[in-house]
Amino acid sequence: QVQLVESGGGSVQAGGSLTLSCVASGWSMKTQCMGWFRQAPGKEREGVGAIDSDGQIVYADSVKGRFTLSKDNTKVTLDLDKLRPEDSGMYYCAAGCWAPALTPRAFTVWGQGTQVTVS
Repeated sequence: QVQLVESGGGSVQAGGSLTLSCVASGWSMKTQCMGWFRQAPGKEREGVGAIDSDGQIVYADSVKGRFTLSKDNTKVTLDLDKLRPEDSGMYYCAAGCWAPALTPRAFTVWGQGTQVTVS
């Protein structure tokens, strides 16, 4: 069974940076369409960015110019820069999309999440 495991979350001050990673057991990341989502308490899960097997990437408008998504054979990475308090939340890695998308229903496999707190 495919499993996704996120890491790299933490607490930072506004303006700081973090790097989140997601690794998968069971298959190669290179051929997968992957995405990152986040969810703050009391809010819906929202897409942050997604990347397909050809390297096409989409970002949410709120993170463009600040977050960078990349993928290789073993992991998908989300570099978070110029962090703001509103970026706080649980960040989830997801897989299974047919094309880069920012809607949760486009993905079939989810990790457990890693917490990001910006103060």
